[in-house]
Amino acid sequence: QRKNWQRYWLLDPIDGTGEFIIGSGDFAINIALVENGWPSIGVIHAPDHNLTYYAQNKLGSFKETEQQSTQIFVEKYHAERAIKVAISRRQHLELMSQYLNNTFEYEYIPYGSCSLKNCLIAEGLADCYLRIGPTGEWDTGASHCILEQAGGSIIDSEFKPLSYNKRETLMNPDFMSLGDTDFP
Repeated sequence: QRKNWQRYWLLDPIDGTGEFIIGSGDFAINIALVENGWPSIGVIHAPDHNLTYYAQNKLGSFKETEQQSTQIFVEKYHAERAIKVAISRRQHLELMSQYLNNTFEYEYIPYGSCSLKNCLIAEGLADCYLRIGPTGEWDTGASHCILEQAGGSIIDSEFKPLSYNKRETLMNPDFMSLGDTDFP
């Protein structure tokens, strides 16, 4: 039945459940509208940080705090600095680092939920996020729209754009979120 849906909402009431349970505050509420297999609207709210990210196709990405709403963009990568990698506090660094090219220098930025790590990239505070392990489309839909509208992308382990409602399951393959699409 789901394969025929042209439009549907993806909701994740607590992205970063582990962070919510331990009380770190690095969790978020994710809402995405998926149209024709692609997220067209994304809203992420991090209540403990009083922070909201939102985007709509062709209208850009924005970060809203109590003080202001500003448009956000990914940062272009410059070879003279370390690559800023957003990582999970719960993912073993050894597992992830085996996938990284050791000719580059890395700076690791530990953070909570999957969607908030993608938003770090969207606002230029990180360059990439490598996710190895289970996530669902509800974990990535909203942040995918936000990241893409800020100039970034999410690709699967086969280097193809992460897709929605195209697999028998709603689970994502391993993926990489990138800010600068010309990233080495």
